[in-house]
Amino acid sequence: MIRLEKRPSPSRVWAAMTPVLAVVATMIAGGFLFWMLGKDPLESIRTIFWDPLFHETFGPYSRPQLLVKAAPLILIAIGLSLGFRAGVWNIGAEGQYIMGAICGAGVGLAFFPADNPLIFPTMILAGALGGWAWAMIPGFLKVRFGTNEILVSLMLVYVAEALLASVSQGLLQNPDGMGFPGSRNFRDFPAAHNAEIFTNTGMHWGVVFAFVAVIFAYVLLTRHMLGFHVRLTGEAPRAARFAGVNPTRLVLFCLGTSGALAGMAGMFEVSGPAGQISIDFNSGYGFTAIIVAFLGRLHPIGILLAGLLMALTYIGGELAQLMLGLPAAAIQMFQGMLMFFLLAMDMLTNYRIRFSMKTA
Repeated sequence: MIRLEKRPSPSRVWAAMTPVLAVVATMIAGGFLFWMLGKDPLESIRTIFWDPLFHETFGPYSRPQLLVKAAPLILIAIGLSLGFRAGVWNIGAEGQYIMGAICGAGVGLAFFPADNPLIFPTMILAGALGGWAWAMIPGFLKVRFGTNEILVSLMLVYVAEALLASVSQGLLQNPDGMGFPGSRNFRDFPAAHNAEIFTNTGMHWGVVFAFVAVIFAYVLLTRHMLGFHVRLTGEAPRAARFAGVNPTRLVLFCLGTSGALAGMAGMFEVSGPAGQISIDFNSGYGFTAIIVAFLGRLHPIGILLAGLLMALTYIGGELAQLMLGLPAAAIQMFQGMLMFFLLAMDMLTNYRIRFSMKTA
């Protein structure tokens, strides 16, 4: 019979191998899914993971998009990872992403059509504050009333989506848009547009801030006392209390930081790749970033690599829909498989499989 035996301590080898094995298992299961849909599994996997980078026709367009798609995922996942390490579960980054976009866009559009170099930095600050304030709601309720931050932050996503629909058809609606929902396009407002820094590279200011966030998180976790408190609280809560860690301050720091980074991601997206506030602006980056954070083992460098990989599945998935006719739902299911297999493989970090003969 097969049984699970708890390891004396988590296996470092399995912890390192789990993300790789999860990706391989996702490819195998995804190939089977595509075969059931009547598609060539090898061609489907190649289209998702290879063609966006090396296809003669689509490669030159897809490669810059890798940075465009990865930037918000990395920014959000870095913030989430700090909380997850400390046992603070912010599941509502999607709502903070939306609120950052609304606040940043609102500040920018308030100055339309001015041409002032301070408009864009002010939008960045407004986006960060919008996301921070939205994350402070579950933070305050948790430290004051002991509410569950998972439920509160998740429910606030739906409130943020309702506000997004409201401002798209009201407060931020384009007065010259002939009644269609959506704001002015930031491409027509150079002072507030998050344009590419280098043409045809996909490198905009959101990408720069994502790389800065990776460096900041790495230094914080490895060189700063606050980072030590974050790690200690997650690994040994009782020891953290004896060490004098202030749980209230830590909860507010983790939720506030993740909210601010998610808000900035929303601001960079709405003023750049998306171009405007619209009803369907939110694209699920806040939820996908949870997969990125865990796929990267909650480590800044791992999150950077995981963000690029997940961005590749976004771009490759779009190519697969275009070239092979795969349904969008199949691509979303393929991406969801990655989280499923990651959690399943994670079991082997703490448990080993034992085979034994059944005795009478």
